[in-house]
Amino acid sequence: MARAEQQPLEHRLLLTATFCLLAGGAVMVYSASSARTLLEGQGDGTAYLVKYVAYGIVGLGLMHAFSRHGVELARRFTAPALGCAFLMLVLVHVPGVGIEVNGATRWLGAGPLVFQPSEVMKLALVLHVAAVVGARPKMARSLRGVSGPILIVGGAAVVLVAAQPDLGTALVIAFTLAAMLVTAGLPLRQLGLIAAVAALVVLVFALAEPYRRARLTAFLNPWADPGGAGFQSVQGQIAIGSGGLLGLGPGQSVQKIFYLPEAHTDFILAVIGEELGVAGIAGLLFLYGMIGYAGLRTAKAATGTYAKLLAAGLTSLILCQALLNTYAVLGIAPLTGVPLPFISSGSTSLIVLLCSMGLLLNVARGGTGHLRAVAGGNEGTGERAADRDRRRRHGGARGAGARGGRRAAG
Repeated sequence: MARAEQQPLEHRLLLTATFCLLAGGAVMVYSASSARTLLEGQGDGTAYLVKYVAYGIVGLGLMHAFSRHGVELARRFTAPALGCAFLMLVLVHVPGVGIEVNGATRWLGAGPLVFQPSEVMKLALVLHVAAVVGARPKMARSLRGVSGPILIVGGAAVVLVAAQPDLGTALVIAFTLAAMLVTAGLPLRQLGLIAAVAALVVLVFALAEPYRRARLTAFLNPWADPGGAGFQSVQGQIAIGSGGLLGLGPGQSVQKIFYLPEAHTDFILAVIGEELGVAGIAGLLFLYGMIGYAGLRTAKAATGTYAKLLAAGLTSLILCQALLNTYAVLGIAPLTGVPLPFISSGSTSLIVLLCSMGLLLNVARGGTGHLRAVAGGNEGTGERAADRDRRRRHGGARGAGARGGRRAAG
């Protein structure tokens, strides 16, 4: 108990928000999937809940391990992880190797053990950018400095993911990398140039295929074709509108049974809105806000460029995915098929996000002190300032925890 009391505020906030989201996710996955699976004769209605709990347990085990020594392991194995992620993304496109579902080839594996390599790529790129900029912080001050090791590598990953096709995950990767470049100090004018070029490419990509054009027009006016291209958006808006302020009550959603597609994955937020109302959605967004607040405080207090960028990137990864899913369900953005972090039923996404949270917890608990030995000399002043700031905010307890973390790492 004394050990837990030594953890800083950021660590406690991150843990609290994560466990609350996981508990809510288990309840909502069961609520969103049980009725339809029973009506379709697919067991007793607990299949998706059991799957969610099983992968959640695996993810929590990995989160616990990464929260103790994750940053050290991440820095050591960043290059192999990135290489494996690229290899798996290429294998997805090999006929007979990649698994096709509903016209998309995004998965590898066999039988029940199927995973999505694009989810692994998201985390691998965050580690890669943090490692590259952490080793040479001044490179991020110009577009030329980041073009090779970051923009080309990230662009290749985005192209491979978008070709699956999986535009939602590609956008999450792009937004996360943009947030990390802003954190690293890239001038906003140069970042705006990159964003303009990327937006043009995305627009061309969206207009290249009829079904993507249909999604774009459906986003602009879903009610123009409520039974066709706009069906998903319309049903999601009906579900949220039916819930009102306080919702119809847990398990009382009608849309999830007969109308709402992918209710337990992409559109689980609509089920939350119908059953728990605006209050339920507000509570969910508050938990994501806790993660954002604690994650950014962690990034600010971290020692060294690498730890700061890692914390900022991991926080951005979770928030970008959460916001993209929320905007799509609310009709503010086109449908992208991105799961809601820690809530939706999705094995690979859940495990990768829990691993990301473990790394963020490791930074928050002061487990990056051992990285000073490999940090550049130009970071020394910033690290000492961060140490002083941390001691002021936590009354010296953080310093003791950091020393303990260094002994454990050693």
